[in-house]
This record gives sequence, structure tokens and C-alpha cells, in this order.
Amino acid sequence: MNAYLWTKTFHLVFVIAWMAAVFYLPRILVNLAEAGDEPAVRARLGLMGQRLYRFGHVMFGLSLVLGIVLWLGYRFLPDFPTMVASGTGWLHAKLLLVAALFAYYIFSGRWLKGVLAGRPLPSSKALRWFNEIPVFGLIVIVWLVLAKPF
Repeated sequence: MNAYLWTKTFHLVFVIAWMAAVFYLPRILVNLAEAGDEPAVRARLGLMGQRLYRFGHVMFGLSLVLGIVLWLGYRFLPDFPTMVASGTGWLHAKLLLVAALFAYYIFSGRWLKGVLAGRPLPSSKALRWFNEIPVFGLIVIVWLVLAKPF
């Protein structure tokens, strides 16, 4: 049981770090859209965005590995609880939403790469709305994990 708790702890820490990147990368896009033609500001924001995007991928990868251990660790580790049983439909719904959030993150990264290559961004108002999307996904994911409704 101790291995399970440590695995779950680190999984949550890496998920929190990844979600910070998911929330902040679109905010960098908003700032890039509002920076105008200030090359120093755009360069700094572009560098910040690139570093954050790479960091987010690492955090997602670590979360994914530990999530797989949580999901299937019962096969390899003694006294590891299983999440593969009846009544785990919530887990599949959660994984679907995580995949959607990852697609959102990739989409944000593509916008960042595009703006660094000279392509225009949508308006800052549209990007601000885009920035709010992951909040709703996270709320549903947390509810699914806590309530385990099905």
C-alpha cells in the first residue's frame, strides 16, 4: 500500500505541474497577441512559451507513466489496489477528458510555433476565451475522480 500512496502522490504532483503549463501557455499567447511589434517582448514571450511547452510535455509524460502504474500496477506490485474492475467507467471518462486536454495543449503549442514562424494569432479576446476551456475540463475530471459516479 505504501508504494501505491507514493505513486499516487507523485502522479498528482506531476499532474498539477502539467495543468499549470496547460493554463499558462494560452496566457502567453494572449500576451503575444497584445505585444504588437515590440521585438524584445515578443522574443522573451516566445522563449518563455517554448520552455513552458517542453516542460509541460515532460510533466505530462511523468504523469502518464505514473498513471499507467496506478492503473495496472496490481499486476506487478504486491498489495497494489486495482482500478481494473466493474464500476470503473469513471476512469475511462477521465482518460477521455485527459486526452482532450492534451489535444488542447498540443493545439496551443502549434499556435505558439506558428506565431514564432510569423503567422498571425487570433485576437486577444478570442484567446482569452480559449484560455478558459481547460478549467471546465479540469472541474469534470476532479469530480469524476472524487465521486466515481459510474
